[in-house]
Amino acid sequence: MDSKNNEQSLPAQTREDSGKVLGRALTSVISAGREILAKRRPFTASPKGSTDTLVALCREILHHRGEASGMALAQEITDAYRELPDAARLVFFQRLAADFDVDKEALLHAAKSYCEQPDYQHLQEVSHAVEAPRQKLFRRINMALDGTRTLVAMRGDLLRVLKANPELKPVDSDLKHLFISWFNKGFLELRSIDWSSPAVVLEKIIAYEAVHEINGWDDLRGRLSEDRRCFAFFHPAMGNDPLVFVEVALTDSIPDAIAPLLDRSRDTIPAEQVSTVVFYSISNCHPGLSGISFGNFLIKNVVEELNKEMNGLNTFVTLSPVPGFRRWLKSADLEGIVDDALHEKVREPVGRVVESVVQAALVKLCTHYLLNVKSGDLAKDPVARFHLGNGARLHNLHWGADNTANGREQSASIMVNYLYDLRKIEINHEAYFHEGVISASKTVKRLLD
Repeated sequence: MDSKNNEQSLPAQTREDSGKVLGRALTSVISAGREILAKRRPFTASPKGSTDTLVALCREILHHRGEASGMALAQEITDAYRELPDAARLVFFQRLAADFDVDKEALLHAAKSYCEQPDYQHLQEVSHAVEAPRQKLFRRINMALDGTRTLVAMRGDLLRVLKANPELKPVDSDLKHLFISWFNKGFLELRSIDWSSPAVVLEKIIAYEAVHEINGWDDLRGRLSEDRRCFAFFHPAMGNDPLVFVEVALTDSIPDAIAPLLDRSRDTIPAEQVSTVVFYSISNCHPGLSGISFGNFLIKNVVEELNKEMNGLNTFVTLSPVPGFRRWLKSADLEGIVDDALHEKVREPVGRVVESVVQAALVKLCTHYLLNVKSGDLAKDPVARFHLGNGARLHNLHWGADNTANGREQSASIMVNYLYDLRKIEINHEAYFHEGVISASKTVKRLLD
């Protein structure tokens, strides 16, 4: 068994104890580094709330060579960033974009030299010149005890202001580029979450649930009972803070509504009758990791784990929301899809009681939205884009499947089954990305007739 598998097979307490030992060792190194820095500096600057001081620390660490003092500097930077108010963080991002950007003259000179003599040495000069100094800065900040966590939170803060400040896109691009490497699947650890998991993990599952709110410990216990499963990806640098998790129901049929799956008083079916695995909630935990793909690996790994655990599983399916549907519906051109007389009615807020003709029109419109409304060559709806990109098939739509206020507001109470046919997911995946083909059942296609 290789070292990675040995690490993943360690009990949670052993992993936690190992992490504490390493943390104490790094703290000791950082303390020594702080003493070194104190001797070199004429005074100790207070970084609290000061963008200028934080930028000065960033410049200092870029030209720093010592390991212990470098770690201490990285720790000062992460501490200083957390002290910044929101307005100052925006200024800091603007300084990262302007003061730590690519040296254009150096890049042009390196490119010209390579054109004149296209050898390996000049290629390396181009490669060095094309990397913005802030990438080196981010790598050095990562030396701090909580460096990775701080950088992830930093990108989350950046994304909140990015739309209004498009000049910051290069900073986001550099962080995302690093995260794609740092959060490679090879570094991720799949853990099964149950009632015996550390309390800090269970608390985070409650806090991070983004699809169907978990209302306290009793609700969580119901979602971790014997006919339910929860799996999460963790990263060594993030400790017991999950990156993404999926909640699973073990049933004997494909569900058509969310309430029975969440009902704590439900009857538990015998294990020998379980044939269907239902992925009913997938939550990404950190906004700063947006665009870094975990969920597709998570679902495939969970399918493998459950097949090892149980016999007789033959159906893997989701019960998913359609979060972009009503947002699209409010301004979409509905001409030729449903009768003109229904256009205003289907755009109205959806209540618990809806005329049957309006129900049918909404289901037809939702089917059209999922199959025909694209962002580029891919499905516009983010959940559809995710599952179809994983190779799932659009299996069925269900009116009234989610009658919560959020379900009515986002999806007009409609939910969708995406079917993971293990024999066809790679074929569906290739057809979707290379040809824009959405795999859909005959049942779904008939909804457009």
